[in-house]
Amino acid sequence: MFGLGTPEIILIVIVILVLFGAKKIPEFMQGIGKGVREFKKATSDIENEITDAGKKDEKKEEKKN
Repeated sequence: MFGLGTPEIILIVIVILVLFGAKKIPEFMQGIGKGVREFKKATSDIENEITDAGKKDEKKEEKKN
């Protein structure tokens, strides 16, 4: 994973624990989770809008013929 070995990952985790503290990490991860959920929701909403627009265009073409 990006050329990182086990010792480097452990060091990074320890530094994060020291900087943020054990109490802040769950809050931080919860915030990241909410952000990811919102991003996925927005992505699916955009996909649905594009799909619906394509279906409407198809219906218009059918009515013309």
